[in-house]
Amino acid sequence: MTDSEPTEAADAERTTFADLGLPPALLQALADVGYETPSSIQAATIPTLLEGRDIIGLAQTGTGKTAAFALPVLAAVDVERREPQALVLTPTRELAVQVCEAFERYAAHLGGVTVLPIYGGQGYGVQLSALRRGVHVVVGTPGRIMDHLDKGTLDLSGLSHVVLDEADEMLRMGFAEDVDQILASTPEDKQVALFSATMPRQILAISKKHLRDPQEISVQGGAKTSASIRQRAILVSYQQKLEALTRVLEVEPFDGAIVFVRTRSETETVAERLRARGYTAAAISGDVAQPQREKTIEQLRSGSLDVLVATDVAARGLDVERISHVVNYDLPIDTESYVHRIGRTGRAGRTGDAISFVTPRERRMLGAIERTTGGTVEEIPMPSAGEVNASRLSKFDDAITTALDAESARVERFRDIVAHYVEHHDVPYNDVAAALAVVAQGPTPLLLDEQDDLALRAPKRGPRERDDDRGGEDRGPRRERRTPEGATTYRLAVGSRNRVEPRQIVGALANEGGLGRDDFGRIQIRFDFTLVELPELTGEQLGRLSQTRILGKPIDIQVDTGGRPERGDRPRRDRDDRGGYDRPRRDRDDRPRRDDRDDRKPRHRRD
Repeated sequence: MTDSEPTEAADAERTTFADLGLPPALLQALADVGYETPSSIQAATIPTLLEGRDIIGLAQTGTGKTAAFALPVLAAVDVERREPQALVLTPTRELAVQVCEAFERYAAHLGGVTVLPIYGGQGYGVQLSALRRGVHVVVGTPGRIMDHLDKGTLDLSGLSHVVLDEADEMLRMGFAEDVDQILASTPEDKQVALFSATMPRQILAISKKHLRDPQEISVQGGAKTSASIRQRAILVSYQQKLEALTRVLEVEPFDGAIVFVRTRSETETVAERLRARGYTAAAISGDVAQPQREKTIEQLRSGSLDVLVATDVAARGLDVERISHVVNYDLPIDTESYVHRIGRTGRAGRTGDAISFVTPRERRMLGAIERTTGGTVEEIPMPSAGEVNASRLSKFDDAITTALDAESARVERFRDIVAHYVEHHDVPYNDVAAALAVVAQGPTPLLLDEQDDLALRAPKRGPRERDDDRGGEDRGPRRERRTPEGATTYRLAVGSRNRVEPRQIVGALANEGGLGRDDFGRIQIRFDFTLVELPELTGEQLGRLSQTRILGKPIDIQVDTGGRPERGDRPRRDRDDRGGYDRPRRDRDDRPRRDDRDDRKPRHRRD
């Protein structure tokens, strides 16, 4: 490493994407997704990569580094060559999918660029078919990439670009050996971009071995959120977002609100659905002409419009005092955009509320927002049917009170009409009032069925999501593993002699077998084999798992026919092992010293 160039956010603010040397097709795609100015890491990294230099980018998740490496890679892709030209390695399947989606958005106007995600848990058939047809960019996890290399189904000889995303996380998960072998299988003249939040010794070793004269680019997340803005998040699936939005608008005492979505087309879709549910809503995006934009903003300012659905680019510079709430219908992909968005409320000493809808695989981004902005985002549940009903009844009461106070003449006239009906039909006044309420309400029920909440429970976290995805905070004691109902004990051909750990077993079986956390019962790690309690696996699951390796060794999974081990044969158990695993106790002298932790041999893990 010969250069070190810390970058400043102010520099990025004065720079546009057009200044970075990107081709027009990529600039058009950036305009489509609402990007105006590059983030600090993008402004510093893109020109360097376009020049062909290797880089080491020190940046936290959420600083916009995906675009920082994706845009230069796409600028160099030759569409006519139907072979992998770029490889992006990520530590988890969730990140692989996110990076792949970002590549596809940025390549929208390049004409025929194909991007393929490769990760464990997805069938080999889908991946093999795509590889045979020809792909330009491969985004994958080290374990599955190694499997394809071992099978000879992935050819990396034509690569011109390699990206290591979240390299420190890959090494922490035990992928050091895989990463080294993968890089050794690529052409020597490739360009390498390594991104990491920290710089442990293993990262330095990889950079010295596989990078050529890299330029180090360090970016510290410096964007801060205002203390006057209360930040909250609701964990939802994508399909639940509209229901979550309408419930939030019903129970929150908001004055005016901006709802941020990711694309232009979605602004009108969401606004139309809100109008269908009785809200005065309008959409603005980069496609809206300036006179119409000014008219819409004036309606929001005057109170004739309550909800504005917008993209990032359309809402830049917008300052309306009525905006009490900002809702991130789609979470932005970098923290700077998040800060710009929620800054539309809580201005000039006023208080404001920011509520973000977060899908399970976006939890890492939520943690990055907290770390880089210095703010706290409180996780809250979606408003329940009971809360919505209480709000609706309160508003119904207020409407009756207003009519009694402000419409006394009309009330007196209707009182005579009701009395006439009661006299001629012998119906109690209460029943008539209830019937009139039904007539006024129309076909839409006033109250929600609270049973509907059962279908809107927060989505479960995936098997690969860890408790430290939000920055490593303590979330309480781990849950004891219980034997699943009707469980079968399976034997794996790896054990303590291979230095295998329960997390590696759970990760490998969950990814390849499509299993969840609740499917795992007791895990007994013996010297040369491991016993795992699982639901009875299908032939298809066993077929996929038969190809699985842990620490480079085939697991050779099969039903255990030897019965449960005798109590005297079980290894001793660590006193604070709360996860339900039987593991041999490691001698104190074998434990790495605190100052040697970066030098200890990384544990290997297949994704």
